Amino acid sequence: MTPRIVIVGGSLGGLRAAEQLRVHGWSGELTVVGAEAHLPYNRPPLSKNVLVAPDASALSATELVNYPGVALRRRAHVEDVSWVTGTEVTGAVLADRVVHTANGRTLAYDGLVVATGLRPRRLPIDGFGSQRHVLRTLDDAIALREQLTTGASVVVVGGGFIGCEVAASARRAGCRVSVVEPFIAPMLRPLGSELARTLQTFHEEQGVVFELGRSVSALIGRPSDLETLGTVILDDGTELEADVLVEAVGSRPNVEWLDGNGLDLSDGVLCDNLMRVEGRGEVVAVGDVARFPNPRFDSTPRRVEHWCVPADTAQRAATTLLRGLSPADSGAEAPAPFAPLPAFWSDQFDVRIQGFGRTDHADRIEVLEGGFAPGWASDGVVVGYFRESTMTGVVIAGGTPAQRLRHKALLEAVG
Repeated sequence: MTPRIVIVGGSLGGLRAAEQLRVHGWSGELTVVGAEAHLPYNRPPLSKNVLVAPDASALSATELVNYPGVALRRRAHVEDVSWVTGTEVTGAVLADRVVHTANGRTLAYDGLVVATGLRPRRLPIDGFGSQRHVLRTLDDAIALREQLTTGASVVVVGGGFIGCEVAASARRAGCRVSVVEPFIAPMLRPLGSELARTLQTFHEEQGVVFELGRSVSALIGRPSDLETLGTVILDDGTELEADVLVEAVGSRPNVEWLDGNGLDLSDGVLCDNLMRVEGRGEVVAVGDVARFPNPRFDSTPRRVEHWCVPADTAQRAATTLLRGLSPADSGAEAPAPFAPLPAFWSDQFDVRIQGFGRTDHADRIEVLEGGFAPGWASDGVVVGYFRESTMTGVVIAGGTPAQRLRHKALLEAVG
């Protein structure tokens, strides 16, 4: 019987895992099972171009898969991969090496790749489903896009990167926008207070209103139609007019299908530095569902929700899985520690914010270049994040591609 690797998760992580397995010599069957009906696509444009670009406004989800920036090129060496789309995996028995799907199919495997990613969290409040949106998939973006009409009142709950990107897009669509954020500034945790407040002011100059230190306590229908959302009530009694509600309040790892196998699923799937799922040679994980230690920073396993993570983890996971499936390689020299440099970016209005490394645990934050005087967006401001005198992260807001590349190289040299 031909050996088979099953990849559960049909997004970017699943695609990158399939590519890396072929690159590193896997010639057996390769089956990717994804819950979405679409083949893998790029998610970052969903909160930006897909919402407001005129040439994207009339495209269906099927057409948007091939839209510039959204489309992901599938390399020739994965043309023989079997893609099972629109199919959710509901369970797995790792001891028997099988996974079960919602339509009753059982897939046996020799090797398993966990690539199921995340799903958006929702507010713990019922009602008004047609006017409430999250943003994770193409279908989410299309549903939201249809309601971002000129003059509509949009309330975005959550002032992280996704929330602020949606706020910028909604303003560009001519909407009135309020952002509700429980912290004292948007994007506070990854950026620190000074840069976060500077970007808050930048948004306010474009017409975005922030309700900081606040949370949502209730949703109220319109007096003329109680079934239609009209008002968002905050915890201090503030009332915000709302035609559209966007919930950007974080994500949950998709791990329930692995229940019953004795795994630590408390925050994604616990892996070692080889991306093995708790030491199992035949099971690995990739992408933002994987919680793994990065010795660049410390020994604590963490999930990383950045765009680069699927590709970085897929390369390590593929070599690990093939070693685990090949007795001939069991005595090979152990690979070097896996210490990827996380990277992220966010486009808000006409400013790109790009970061490298880890910024959320700094005990000192220092402006390395530029400053926050008028004109900062075109000149660029570079902020360094330090932990015990070692720079662990850098963020460049505005500026030039050359600045970003230079500071990325500097940070790589530190590691």
